Amino acid sequence: MYVSGAERLALRRVFAVLADDLNEREVRLALGRALLDLLRADQFASFVWDAQAARFGDGVWLNMSADNLARYDAWYQFRDPITFTLQSRRRATAVSKIMPHRELERTEFFNDFLHRDGLCWGINLHVFDGARALGDLRIWRDRSRRDFTTHDEQLLDLIEPSLVGALRRAHAVVGDHPRSSSITPREREVARAVLRGLTDKEIAARLGISTSTVRTYLNRLFEKTGANRRAGLARWAANEPSGGDGPGRHDF
Repeated sequence: MYVSGAERLALRRVFAVLADDLNEREVRLALGRALLDLLRADQFASFVWDAQAARFGDGVWLNMSADNLARYDAWYQFRDPITFTLQSRRRATAVSKIMPHRELERTEFFNDFLHRDGLCWGINLHVFDGARALGDLRIWRDRSRRDFTTHDEQLLDLIEPSLVGALRRAHAVVGDHPRSSSITPREREVARAVLRGLTDKEIAARLGISTSTVRTYLNRLFEKTGANRRAGLARWAANEPSGGDGPGRHDF
């Protein structure tokens, strides 16, 4: 498979996202931004299939109308002539491979949903961990561009194993705080550093990240643990089952 220089750079950004410690929604949203660049696309959406409820939910999207996505959630996903077939493929597939574009253009789904946000040419990848649906990638180009190719499908298939790994990590249930199941390993490292009394600058140096990234992690931790200050976060880290570092010099 030939990969151009521009695609190699874009793939590096894709794999950097998939190697980061992000929660499940953040993985899909950050990956969407990188994929719009890699695939020279215009719109992105991602949902998670809930087999028990028999519906797609937990959507994230880029360059699409929230009102239009609400219509999809309430109505059009149940009148969707393409997505279930794409899901059954379990590999990257251009929409035109399962329904000719002229035929798609005649459907209510295209005219009353896709066309509203300028979605014309599509490609999907639905990823699974065994029988469990982890999430999907729905990438679209507007009418001014060309359809997706076999090469585009191969690029998505190339990242699929790393995407499965990233979503498995993000889905891992850790800790016993009501919201702690979404706390990533890197966020736990930051929380333990706060417990040891390290400053933002010291945490950044120890973890090899910027101070602004440390503050981003802290803001996520405050939201997820319910702590309002570093003292509360340190108490959470001290009581966290895998914390175990013991109390230290607190910097708050």
